[in-house]
Amino acid sequence: MEYRPGLEGIIAAETAISFLDVEGEEIVVRGYNLLDLAEHKTYVDVVGLLIDGLLPDEARRSELERSLVAGSAVPGPIWDILRALPPSMHAMDRLRTAVSALGGFDPEVDDHSPEANRRKGLRALAKVGTIVANLHHIAEGRAPKEPDSGRGYVENMLAMITGKPASPAEVQAFDRSLMVYSEHELPNSTFTARVIASTMSDLYGALTGAVASLKGPLHGGANEAVMHMMLEAGTPEGMEALILKKLAAKERIMGFGHRVYMKKMDPRAQLMKETLKTLVSASGDAEGQKWYTLGEVGEAVMRREKGLYPNLDYYAAPVYYVLGIPIELYTPIFFAARTAGLVAHVVEQHAQNRIFRPRVRYTGPRGLKP
Repeated sequence: MEYRPGLEGIIAAETAISFLDVEGEEIVVRGYNLLDLAEHKTYVDVVGLLIDGLLPDEARRSELERSLVAGSAVPGPIWDILRALPPSMHAMDRLRTAVSALGGFDPEVDDHSPEANRRKGLRALAKVGTIVANLHHIAEGRAPKEPDSGRGYVENMLAMITGKPASPAEVQAFDRSLMVYSEHELPNSTFTARVIASTMSDLYGALTGAVASLKGPLHGGANEAVMHMMLEAGTPEGMEALILKKLAAKERIMGFGHRVYMKKMDPRAQLMKETLKTLVSASGDAEGQKWYTLGEVGEAVMRREKGLYPNLDYYAAPVYYVLGIPIELYTPIFFAARTAGLVAHVVEQHAQNRIFRPRVRYTGPRGLKP
């Protein structure tokens, strides 16, 4: 049997949900290019596409929006659990605990039918957005912000995070970020969710495992590391000097390289770069322009020195910073957005299940006697 470290290039599942067409530079989501959807649709449209299997018409999109907003209130005991956790815990660890606890409040938790999984999925997505938006408020001893029934799902989430109304340009930028984080074939966290689901464990168990996977800096945590690097650099000159220093020390530069996009820029990163430029132009914010410039400098240095290109996290980080989002929430927001894709994968896994059970290449001794 062939061994490939990290299962690189191994096809582990058949899916009708998404596919990365690297040569065609498309992220295919149920037949649509995700980048086209980001240009013409909204995150709620993508939620419908992923969970229902069809791009919603206006009536269904409005129904989904109402359902997500109406279902976004979080059970009080979840806030009590979060208050009991040490504020020093990483936000993703607190989120993991909250997502696991949510399963106890869902009356259909052990119903694995496609219809029940879709209903649970929408309920989970609605509540995860509110939980993520309040992680920092709870950690800092503040009361959680409540969703406003007069706002849409995405606008609500951003307003709860920042504590202030968002402009249309800010909502659009945040919406686009959620869209491009929503689904990406079979990365580690999605694979983790499918492995757990393959045992016929419940949706919340699969989502909890995905949170744990996504926390790692080699996966979702890279966006936080990118912003810390930019803040440490401070200036365009500082950005080049810092990257060169890290490279000389053989440190990994977060936000660059991708197991699939190895010889070109992640198309989602390009969209976030354009989104950052539009957001900065709309606000006329000189500070925001600085982060765009730092991003371009870092991009040029890494291409010159290592032949590496930005991935999504690289430009999503400064977008979130300009939006006024605390850095500790960057990876939880990634998870909140990806919940829609994860739900779709759990539904699909349960509907055509075979438990994952790979083998190993044994490298230890044999023949030892006790």
